[in-house]
Amino acid sequence: MKDSTFNPKQQEKDISSKIVAGLERISEVFKVLLWEKAKLVGLSPIQIQILIFIAFHKRNLCNVSHLAKEFNVTKPTVSDAIRILDKKGLIIKDFSSYDSRSYSIILSDLGNDMVSKTYDFSFPLKKQIDGFSNKDLESLLGTLSQLIYKLNSNGILTVQRTCYGCKFYNKKQDIDYCNLLQKELIKKEIRLDCPEYEEK
Repeated sequence: MKDSTFNPKQQEKDISSKIVAGLERISEVFKVLLWEKAKLVGLSPIQIQILIFIAFHKRNLCNVSHLAKEFNVTKPTVSDAIRILDKKGLIIKDFSSYDSRSYSIILSDLGNDMVSKTYDFSFPLKKQIDGFSNKDLESLLGTLSQLIYKLNSNGILTVQRTCYGCKFYNKKQDIDYCNLLQKELIKKEIRLDCPEYEEK
């Protein structure tokens, strides 16, 4: 118990513990902002997250199986959320795939309207981050990218689409390079959610 990352005495002597505690506080900010938006529009947080994800990602990622992995919840939880979104007319189930039992989820016009009302839930956090210098932002992005990749490599984070785990990414002599874009990537160009991501 003494060496818990949530023990202030442990944090005093271990900067990693202090950072973990700080990340926990930031995760609370996301929960609060998402719940506030959810109450305003009459949806649950996971329903809002699903709608926003569908709005900005390829159709092959917009199915129950992938959404369950994406948000670290069970398939029945996603299915329940999809059922309610469908009932509210916010999504359309597209059964045009080769497997008649599975379907992709796309937004209806009502769903697009809802996304336009909810996607900004994280703006209060972004506003604070915008106040940091470019140097600090690039350093933070680099650290976050590496952390996400390491958490995924160790099986703690189920889904990631950062450059470091992509088959197109290459590192030679401390230079980050994308073989798909055929260009060197400067630190601020490393992506956390790349649309072209393909697992190594």
